[in-house]
Amino acid sequence: MESLNRMAIELVDEALEYAEELNVGGYDLDNEATVLDFGLDFDGGIEAGLLLTEIQTAGMATLNYDLGEIGDASVPFVQLSSDQPALSLLCSQKAGWELTTEDFEGLGSGPARALVAREEEFRRIGYTDAFDLTALALEADSHPTEAAAEQVAELAEVETGSVFLLAYPTASLVGSISNAARVAELATFRLVELGYDPLDIVSATGRGPVAPVPGDERTAIARTTDAIAYGGTAHLSVREDADVFDAVPSTAGDDHGRPFADVFDDLEWEFEEVPSDLFAPARVTVDVVGGPTYVHGETDEELLLESFEL
Repeated sequence: MESLNRMAIELVDEALEYAEELNVGGYDLDNEATVLDFGLDFDGGIEAGLLLTEIQTAGMATLNYDLGEIGDASVPFVQLSSDQPALSLLCSQKAGWELTTEDFEGLGSGPARALVAREEEFRRIGYTDAFDLTALALEADSHPTEAAAEQVAELAEVETGSVFLLAYPTASLVGSISNAARVAELATFRLVELGYDPLDIVSATGRGPVAPVPGDERTAIARTTDAIAYGGTAHLSVREDADVFDAVPSTAGDDHGRPFADVFDDLEWEFEEVPSDLFAPARVTVDVVGGPTYVHGETDEELLLESFEL
C-alpha cells in the first residue's frame, strides 16, 4: 500500500496552488512548518471543506455533496464512501490526536497519525506509515503555533519544515462539512470498538447533514455532533456476521434522545466523560456479503430541527 502521507501531500499541494479560489490561506511559521487556514481568518467554503476531507482520508474516499431536506428547510448533505475503510477512515480520518502545548490546543486528524501509529487500531490493522512529509488537520479556534508544529514533527519523526497543519474552527463552513463527512468513519470505529475485526469491513458509506454555522464553538460542536447522532446514516459491507451490529448506532446509547448541548453541559464539557456509544450515526445498515442484511437505529428529524434552530 502506498504511503497515506504521500497521497495526502499531493492534495495539500492542490490546496496551496488553488488557495485563492478555495478561500483559504497558507503561510509559513518561523520554524518553516506550513499552516493552511481553512476557516480561521479565511472564509473557506464547500470546495475547501470537501478538499480538507479528502486530505483527512488521504485521498482514499469518494465524496458527494447534495441538497436534502430537514422539515421544510433545504439542508446540504455530505456523502463519503471508501473501499479501504480501515486505512482511510481509521488510520487517517479519525480525530485521534489531541494536540496540546502551552500555547495551543487542537483535535488532530489525518495521515500524520499513521507516522506515529500509537493508537490501538494501528496494531489491529497492522499499518504504520513512513514518509518524509506529513499533514495533520487541526480542529481548533486559534492558529497553530511553532510549538504545535514541533510536537508533530517530533512524534512523526520528520523535519519541522516537512509539517503541514490544516487549521479550521468547528464554527465554520469547513468545520460543518468535515464533521458531516465523519458518519462512515464513526460507524466503522464504533463497530471496531465493539470487537469487530477492522480488516473484515469491506466498504463503508456514510451520509450526514451539514449543520448551520453558529457564532460560537460550543454550539458548533453540539450541532455537528447532533448532525451525526440524529441525522447520520451509514452502510457497511462486511465479511463476517456478528451479534454486535445492533450496538453500532447512537440509538443504542443510554443518553440517546437528548441534544448534545445538554449532554455536554451536564458533563461540564469534559468530552472524555461522554459515553463513546453516543458518537455514532443515527441509523446503520450492515450488509454481510453472502449473508443477511441488518438495519438498526433511526434518525430524529425533530431533534435536528431544534438543534439547528430551523
